[in-house]
Amino acid sequence: MDKKLRIDLQKTPKHVAIIMDGNGRWAKGKGMNRIFGHRNALTAVRESVKAASQINIAAITLYAFSTENWNRPKLEVDALMSLLISSLKKELPDFMENGVKVNAIGAIESLPKKAQKVLSDVIISTENNTNITLTFALSYGSREEIVNTIKNISKKVVNKEINIEEINENTINNHLYTFNLPDVDLMIRTSGEQRISNFLLWQMAYAELYFTDVLWPDFRETHFYDAIIDYQNRERRFGKTSEQITE
Repeated sequence: MDKKLRIDLQKTPKHVAIIMDGNGRWAKGKGMNRIFGHRNALTAVRESVKAASQINIAAITLYAFSTENWNRPKLEVDALMSLLISSLKKELPDFMENGVKVNAIGAIESLPKKAQKVLSDVIISTENNTNITLTFALSYGSREEIVNTIKNISKKVVNKEINIEEINENTINNHLYTFNLPDVDLMIRTSGEQRISNFLLWQMAYAELYFTDVLWPDFRETHFYDAIIDYQNRERRFGKTSEQITE
């Protein structure tokens, strides 16, 4: 039976986040360098976005480059930035054809100027697309995001734009990079590693976590559906009891 037919389209997650892990190990297994692995990861991105859009998922966020990744060898960082630029240019026609709205979160100002320009152009070109929102987390770190959020809210308190007694979860949500996205319902991490690596810590407070041994360059539509089926077989209680959920 087609895995897609097993999915309840009324109960799909609104927002799926993916930690795309395993490019380096995949390349090493083939006797190649890490950059080879990054270049061969684009098919997994295309297939994941395609799968998500076909089952009514509104948003998908990809952990493309973390704040910690700047510490990698310069050759690899430069190659990743070049790959980002070329991939965005290459994929833009498909984004337009498939109604993909591109978004970005993170310290975007720290990216090379050319990467910022291409990213901005693609975001503007796709801003009216409505099928699915594809967010790239670039130069992103969740702790840094939360620190910046606290600073921005504090400034508004000092300037009497916000009353400190009125600060609540919505206030924080509205000052995060992801203010225009729903909370994460499902987080997928490939390659067998089981940690969340400073990714969307606030937004994943009640997310279901799915770990697979598949290395990211090998990840395909069928693997994405495996994660969704697993998600739909779980009971999401949000602090309630099973009996309360049933009622």
